[in-house]
Amino acid sequence: MIARLQRAITIILVVFVAGWAAACVARGHAAHAAWAALLVVGGYAAFLAAEFIYAAIRHEDGAAARAPVGQLLRAWIVEVITAPLVFCWRQPFRSQAIPDAVDSKDAQGRPVLLVHGFLCNRGFWNPWMRRLRARGIAFGAPSLEPAFGSIDAYADTIERAARQLHAASDQPIVIVAHSMGGLAVRAWLRRYPQSEGLVWRIVTIASPHQGTAFARHAPSTNGQQMQIGSRWLSSLAGTESLERRAKFTCYFGNCDNIVFPATRALLPGAVHHHLPSTAHVRMASRREIFDEVLRATELR
Repeated sequence: MIARLQRAITIILVVFVAGWAAACVARGHAAHAAWAALLVVGGYAAFLAAEFIYAAIRHEDGAAARAPVGQLLRAWIVEVITAPLVFCWRQPFRSQAIPDAVDSKDAQGRPVLLVHGFLCNRGFWNPWMRRLRARGIAFGAPSLEPAFGSIDAYADTIERAARQLHAASDQPIVIVAHSMGGLAVRAWLRRYPQSEGLVWRIVTIASPHQGTAFARHAPSTNGQQMQIGSRWLSSLAGTESLERRAKFTCYFGNCDNIVFPATRALLPGAVHHHLPSTAHVRMASRREIFDEVLRATELR
């Protein structure tokens, strides 16, 4: 569903820009042909800027200091470049470009399960899948549906993918989850507590473990579940043991434009790492996270 939706939006934007340019040229105003593209890009950049400003206003003292203006500016510029590659290319057009590598006879170490977040699909993980394949590491990356349903609805999909990876390798798996994906993994373990033994390590990236102010007026079911103080989050937290949470490593940042205040990405009892100057989507590209996951896949 997400691929079709984002494909339609991207095509509409491209047609709009191309139609505007053609009309300008036909009327002898070639100099105005680029205005539509500037309007689209400028509007998108302005919307992201508003997110960063709101995140800065909602800052709370805690594990991460308030981000200086320079860090916020750098994070915004990089996110303006990064996010369209994800939402206008990888996910709508390339989500099936790299198949799962589950049954590889030459697989090395522990397999990796990649779990995407809200408004995403498996195409989000294309760079990760290429790197894992190049290193001979088995992986799976399911797309979670329905896109706007309850986070609990993703548990069965994660269970199937985890069981498949574990059965093929006979090794405990390493899970990497971005944004809402971290909550989906926790909801999966709540529904399938017997599957906790399949897991070696869980790495979450910018996951709203304690909700996010960004979801305050979310209309979708999963968006409402990610609101700060939601009953769903409270219920989820009440089912978790310290032993389970000790399997988590959580990456968060004070320049996150989606999950804020930054401390809301912390999961009590987990290991935490702060990544400065990094926005929400870009955080999944940080080399430190990939390197940590590689270490977790090593058999010692």
